[in-house]
Amino acid sequence: MGTMGLALPWRARISSTPRERGTRVEPSEHFAAGASPAAMEAQSEDAALAAGCRSGDLRAFERLYARHGARMKNLARNVLGNPVDAEDAVQETFLKVQRSIASFRGQSSFVTWTYRILINTCYDARRSRLRKREVANEDSAETPRPEPRAPGAHPSLRMALERALAKLTRHQRDVFLLYEVEGFRHAEIAGMLEMTKTASKNTLFQAKKNLRQMLEPPRSSDAETR
Repeated sequence: MGTMGLALPWRARISSTPRERGTRVEPSEHFAAGASPAAMEAQSEDAALAAGCRSGDLRAFERLYARHGARMKNLARNVLGNPVDAEDAVQETFLKVQRSIASFRGQSSFVTWTYRILINTCYDARRSRLRKREVANEDSAETPRPEPRAPGAHPSLRMALERALAKLTRHQRDVFLLYEVEGFRHAEIAGMLEMTKTASKNTLFQAKKNLRQMLEPPRSSDAETR
């Protein structure tokens, strides 16, 4: 897994304590009586984008890119590890959206559907890159070169988090990135990764638990005897 350029206070992100007031919560905790005006506006925009793209309106695709292109690139960069592959994945995603828009049935939001295509495109790119690396290793008799970013060369917390994330399962890593780094809600993540909302929450809990075990310094014997 390459350098993802994560910028987040990881101690707070992997904490098992409840979130304080004022931090993000699920929509139902904010508006028990119904959807918020912002959520209704987002749904209306989503429906308009879907209708425009389905009719072949290029302005709708431009609007989709203007609203979500930067975020999509950031997500792809976190998954793939570098901006070049991320740019390629986003471009490929928009081509796939154009080619398969007729298959969109509205079972999830149009934006969620688009992000699902992006994530699957990133998965395909990651598998392709791995296959190319395996072939290159088989064809080369040279000793593999060490990674340019050795653990000792960058002893920062960010690098420690990136290495720990690389040890998580694919689903744990992706749910953690989508929720804690990109800020998606569990309902959205469920649609993108084709899992239930409960499974998304449980996967995030397990990811944070595993990260704590890898990142928290071991307790000294003196501290344990106190």
